[in-house]
Amino acid sequence: MKHKNYRNIRPNVAYNPHRSKGNPIFEYFYTVIVQMYMELIFATNNGNKIREIRNILGDSFTLLSLDDIKMKEDIPENEPTIEGNALYKARYVYDAVRKNVFADDTGLEIESLGGLPGVNSARFAGENKDSAANIDKVLAMLGPAENRKARFRTVIALIFNGREYLFEGVVSGTIIKDKRGNEGFGYDPVFIPEGRDRTFAEMDLDEKNTISHRARAFEKLRSFLSQHIDPDNKETI
Repeated sequence: MKHKNYRNIRPNVAYNPHRSKGNPIFEYFYTVIVQMYMELIFATNNGNKIREIRNILGDSFTLLSLDDIKMKEDIPENEPTIEGNALYKARYVYDAVRKNVFADDTGLEIESLGGLPGVNSARFAGENKDSAANIDKVLAMLGPAENRKARFRTVIALIFNGREYLFEGVVSGTIIKDKRGNEGFGYDPVFIPEGRDRTFAEMDLDEKNTISHRARAFEKLRSFLSQHIDPDNKETI
């Protein structure tokens, strides 16, 4: 018996002769299988990001990197806003493979520097994306300034069934004068989130992922995807 909407599901796994007259009941098992094998492309090859997001999304999603889909080119990040960069990267990959994809962009926005480094956070000290040099430049520009308020902002652009969605996560905090900690990446060693006394780089991944900007944005993404599983159409994801 053919079931075009339930490909790759073993027949008779939910056999119930009283309800189905001998035909398999698929709905429950289908939903479980969809959750196990939901594939999403994350438009990055940043190993740190992939590790963080796999930790956030859990086992319900199969996360593919650009390397997994054999996309080697460096996607440009030349848009004037964080939202623009995230959308550009997602569109770039979607246009190439026509599969559901998301991309993120993150900026550190420092109040006394007028929002810098902002959209240029990854390349603040040069095109080679040197995190240590970026931190040194920020600390040099701040000097002894008393106002060291800052916030991290992550925007995720998702292209899902051809439609575009944006999700934002923000965490406020303070830039300290010296680096602390060896975990994380980017500006983590000099950023203490509000209400804490340690930098992101002094936290393990599980703790960071309870409060970080990226975790907040990706939790919104995870919630959206979980609500949009369509048990009548495997191609939803």
